[in-house]
Amino acid sequence: MTVTLNAYNVVAARCAAEYLEMYETVEKGNLIYKIEVFLNSSIFRSWKDSIIVLQTTKSLLPWTEELKVVSHCLDSIACKASIDTSRVEWSYTYNRKKLPTENGNDQNWNGVRKQQVVPKDWWVEDLCELQVDLYKRVITTIKTKGRTSGEVIGEALLAYALRRLPGFSKVMVQGGDVMKNRSVVETLVLLLPSEKSSVPCSFLLRLLQAATVVECGEVVIKELITRIGEQLEEASVGDLLIRAPAEEITMYNIDIIHTLVEEFIKQEKSVLTDFAEENGLQEIRSPDFALDASKAKVAKLIDGYLAEIGRDPSVPLSKFVDLAEMVLDFPRPSHDGLYRAIDMFLKEHPGISKSERKRICRLMDCKKLSVEACAHAVQNERLPLRVIVQVLFFEQVRTTTSGSSTPDLPGSIKALLPGGSHGSSRTATTNTEGDWDAVHTAEELKALKGELATLRLRDGGGGGGGDSYGNGNDGTKTNAKVAAGKAKGLVMSKKIFSKLWSSKDRTSDNSSSETSDSPASTNAEEIKSTPSRSKRHSLS
Repeated sequence: MTVTLNAYNVVAARCAAEYLEMYETVEKGNLIYKIEVFLNSSIFRSWKDSIIVLQTTKSLLPWTEELKVVSHCLDSIACKASIDTSRVEWSYTYNRKKLPTENGNDQNWNGVRKQQVVPKDWWVEDLCELQVDLYKRVITTIKTKGRTSGEVIGEALLAYALRRLPGFSKVMVQGGDVMKNRSVVETLVLLLPSEKSSVPCSFLLRLLQAATVVECGEVVIKELITRIGEQLEEASVGDLLIRAPAEEITMYNIDIIHTLVEEFIKQEKSVLTDFAEENGLQEIRSPDFALDASKAKVAKLIDGYLAEIGRDPSVPLSKFVDLAEMVLDFPRPSHDGLYRAIDMFLKEHPGISKSERKRICRLMDCKKLSVEACAHAVQNERLPLRVIVQVLFFEQVRTTTSGSSTPDLPGSIKALLPGGSHGSSRTATTNTEGDWDAVHTAEELKALKGELATLRLRDGGGGGGGDSYGNGNDGTKTNAKVAAGKAKGLVMSKKIFSKLWSSKDRTSDNSSSETSDSPASTNAEEIKSTPSRSKRHSLS
């Protein structure tokens, strides 16, 4: 009787021969001996046959463990996965997108085609056929060999997650056996390489979302949060859009992002502390540049995330503000991203109170808005009038003083600016909360735009008139004219804000008793003389 052994039946035959005690002591060249020769000379030398045999061992436990078939398979697979790619001569499954140099389509010099290059992660797809318990043992054995980089191990884990977790490619794990999915996620987290950034942050965040969906334990969640905190700056806004549990009213899980930012801040402080202890306090600034770069990326990331969650009408103000405040002190080239997030929130939450509107707008520093953001802000009817005034003021200061210090202003205007003294004017104190924190009307916005346009026309007329550089004997007259133009621009800026304030002041119920002492009365006199001065200015 002829029996053909192959990768699918050889393990069963080996276990049967063992059960029947078909040893060499009974008869020379018995079945056990023949099967062992076949395994060592054929099966364990083949990449794919070793994987097939390993899969068949599961149904014949504990025999296969005792006969060391499992351990031989593991060692065979791990050795082949760890071998130098130049020595890979067997077939393997690889459906990933390759570089031209990897798939043999790249033309070399003199028309000679390069030999096909084997990618470093050539083995990861074939191992995805294994059940999670066997996969865990294979990857552990490969890592023990110490010849495979963390990046390749990370690629293998990602490929396995995409194959074994339903919906993982779409970020949301859905369907399937919850217990089995939980086992897969826990195994992948356990197998993560220890090297920082060996696994993409986007993969870690998807694992975190999967872990919350399948309800993994706190140890798994904590490990993922720690790993993500180490490389949060590598994430994208889309990676952070983790769906909230079904019982939550919000669309996205804001609490878990809050925890990730906390972890990032904690680890940044830990890096500084460790560096100080190792090198002395005098050298504490050495890692500052790298840390500031990471913080700037995280600040930009969270600004973008806030703009996304701001689209959700169910997001409470407290969660939005708390998350924004966590990165408020991080270095930013501008506050444009934060302004966009605030504007998006105000657009989707039109019913919030004046105090809430004031609270969210305090997050933004008007001095750090770009010219484009300022242009948008002054036309934004969702912003309180106080913020519009601040934007107009700082834009004018920027254009007229070219970065010099803030000019001396009436107390009523100072009260509207960040850090201003609210106690400098009793009228300013009484009117600020009621009038300037309110959302402006279309008429008020139009008036502000008109005054700004007038100011720009006047500044333009002052700067470009009359004498050329060649008419003077030296640069003294020219410098004096430039300085006078800047000073005139600042005076006009004062008049505009004073005029706006006085118009508000006249509508206030509290201003009647303090007219003689308030800055509004003084400013009103200045405003009365404005037409004649403007006329003289235009004639000159």
